[in-house]
Amino acid sequence: MAAAPLLAATLLAACDSGSSPSAPAAGSTVKPGSADQLALGRYLTKAADCAACHTTATGAPFAGGVELASPFGKFYGSNITPDKQHGIGKWNADQFYKALHDGVTPDRHLYPAMPYTSYRSMTRADSDAIYAYLMQQKPVAVPSKEADLKFPYNMRFGMMFWNVPFLKNSLSDASAGQSPAWLRGQYLSNALGHCAECHSPRGVFGQLDLSKPLAGAALGRVAAPNITPAGLAAVGWTAADLQIFFATGIAPQGSAYGEMFPVVHLSTQYLSKDDLAAITTYLLGDKPLPPEPVKAISADAAELDAGKRLYTAVCAGCHGFQGDGKPHVAVAMKGNSTVRNADPHNLIVAMLDGIEAQKFPGTESLQDMPGFAGQLSDKELAQLSNFLRATWGGQAADVTPDRIKSMRLTTAQ
Repeated sequence: MAAAPLLAATLLAACDSGSSPSAPAAGSTVKPGSADQLALGRYLTKAADCAACHTTATGAPFAGGVELASPFGKFYGSNITPDKQHGIGKWNADQFYKALHDGVTPDRHLYPAMPYTSYRSMTRADSDAIYAYLMQQKPVAVPSKEADLKFPYNMRFGMMFWNVPFLKNSLSDASAGQSPAWLRGQYLSNALGHCAECHSPRGVFGQLDLSKPLAGAALGRVAAPNITPAGLAAVGWTAADLQIFFATGIAPQGSAYGEMFPVVHLSTQYLSKDDLAAITTYLLGDKPLPPEPVKAISADAAELDAGKRLYTAVCAGCHGFQGDGKPHVAVAMKGNSTVRNADPHNLIVAMLDGIEAQKFPGTESLQDMPGFAGQLSDKELAQLSNFLRATWGGQAADVTPDRIKSMRLTTAQ
C-alpha cells in the first residue's frame, strides 16, 4: 500500500528522457551568476521541457496549473516562479537540485509526475543554470493546485518507500555508441528531455522497465511509440528526417500530435542543430540501421475495396487520392509512421478522436482533422484502417470491428 501513490504518479510522468553523470554537460564551464549562466539556463529550461507541465495555455509562464489526468486522479504542474509564498522563491540552489535529483522539496516528497527519475542524471551545473534562470522570472502569486487523488494514492509519504528500489542513478540505453555526439545525445535525451518517461514501458509498480528502454508505452490516449533503433527503422525513419521532425514537428513520416506536439512546440524546436543531431545520433546509435521499405501486403480484395471507397469519400480530400498529403492541409498517408506501426492503436485513435489544427515552427501548419467516431461504424473504421495499413503501411489488414468498439468505449472525454 505504501508504494501505491508512486504507482499512480509514475504512470503520469508524461511531460516529455537518464544518463551517466559523466555525459557532456553544457553548463560545466559557465561562471555562476553570469549572463552566460542565465542564457544557458534559458536554453536548458527549454531542453528540459519545463513549460509543458508548468505553463498553461492561458496562464503566466511557469505559474503551474497544467492538468495531468490519470485513472488514480489528477495531478497539476506546480508554480515554479520565484514567488516566495506560492512558488520556489524561498528555495536555494541546493534545494532545487535536491528536488530534481531526489524528488524531495524543502517540505515534501514529489510525485514522479515530475520526472525526477530522469532528471536525477542532470549535472549540478545544469541544475544551477536552470535555477538561476527561473529566479530571474516574474514572480506570480498563484497557488499550486494540489493533486486530486483517490485513496490510497493520495498518501504522499509513500514516495520514500518507492524511491528505494526504483530511483536509479542512470537509465538503460536502447542504442549503442561512444562518439561525442552519441554521449551528448544520451544526456539530452535521457536526463534533460526525459524521453524514457513516456516511451519506456512500466512495471507493475509504475516504475520504468529498464530492460526495455524506449520500446514504447501506452500512458495516455495516444500511445508513445517504440523509438529504439529497430523501432525507428521499422517505420522508415532516417537521421535526416528525425532532425527535421524535432526542429519543425513535421517530416515525410508524419507530424507531431498528441503529447509529442508540445514537446516540439515548447522544447525541441529551440535546440541547436548540433544538439538535434546528437539526439538523433543517440536514438539511432553510432551505426544506424537502414530504414525498412514498406512491405507488400496481400489482403481480402473486397474488404480493401470497401476501405478504399471510404478513404475516397472521407479522407482523400485532405490526404490526397494517392495518399501523398497536401501542404498546409494534411500529412501523407503513404509511408506515414502511424500507418506503418505494427500496433494500429494510434491510427484508430486519430480516426475516432481527430487531431486539432496545428501550427508548426516556420511556415507549415495543418488543418484540423475531424474525428469520425460519430460518422463511421465500427466495421467501416476497421475497413478504413485495414485499407491504409495494407496499402501504404506494409501491415496486415487485421483490425477488427471489435478492436474499434473497445477503443471507442475509451474515447478521451
